Amino acid sequence: MGPVSQFYERTAELIDILKSTEDRDGKISRVEDLLDERESLMKEMIPPFSPDEVEVGKKLVQLNTRLMQLLQSEKISIQKDIKSLQAKKESNNKYVNPYDNLSTDGVFYDKRN
Repeated sequence: MGPVSQFYERTAELIDILKSTEDRDGKISRVEDLLDERESLMKEMIPPFSPDEVEVGKKLVQLNTRLMQLLQSEKISIQKDIKSLQAKKESNNKYVNPYDNLSTDGVFYDKRN
C-alpha cells in the first residue's frame, strides 16, 4: 500500500473520529497522533503518481476540505467551552468576594472641607 492510499485512510479515520461523540481528551490525543502520521506520510509522497494514485488524490482533496471543516468546528467548540469556563470562574470569584474589584472611576473628591 502506497503512501497516498495510507494518507487517504488516515484522513478518513480522522473524519470518523471527529464525527464521533467520544470523550474530548481521547479524541484530541487520537487526532494529534493521526495528524502526525499524516505529516510523515505526506513527506513520503513523491511524484510521479500512478493513475490510481491520481484518482485517490482527487478524492483526498474533497476529504481534506471536509476534515478542515470538522477541525474548525471542533476548535470553535473548545473555544466556547474555555470562554464559558472563564466566565464561570469570574462569576464565582465575584460571588465569593463581591467588593474585590470595585471601580473607582468617577470618584469625586471635594477639597472645600
